Amino acid sequence: MKAVIQRVRSATLKVENKLISQIGSGLIVFLGVGIGDCDDDVEKLSSKISKLRIFEDELGKMNLSIKDVGGEILLVSQFTLLADCKHGNRPSFTNAEKPELANNLYVKMCKNLESMQINVKTGVFGADMKIDVLNDGPVTIILDSKDLK
Repeated sequence: MKAVIQRVRSATLKVENKLISQIGSGLIVFLGVGIGDCDDDVEKLSSKISKLRIFEDELGKMNLSIKDVGGEILLVSQFTLLADCKHGNRPSFTNAEKPELANNLYVKMCKNLESMQINVKTGVFGADMKIDVLNDGPVTIILDSKDLK
């Protein structure tokens, strides 16, 4: 399971010009579910995301977590994070999990983060989403659950 995490001042997500989700200060998390990912991957990533100290303290140092600052998360499913670009110029997505299984883990990720007292908004699984983001920093972190302990 892969996640691209960006610290944001705000983010909005629309589907077919309809506002679906909106957050203020916090994180946008793009989540890619790969073949073989399981509940353990959800646990590892949600734990790490909730504890990442990437918000500035009163001295301007990245020392605070999303929970410390009372920030929100916009969680967006993104199978393209599993793109294989080793051969040719057209990405292959054969490493991405089947939609039904991927959606189940996406929902579990949302519930895990919410259980940590984090306000989580979501996209629409499988939809063509339009996302406006005001990056803060910018701060962008890439995590792979297979690399976490």
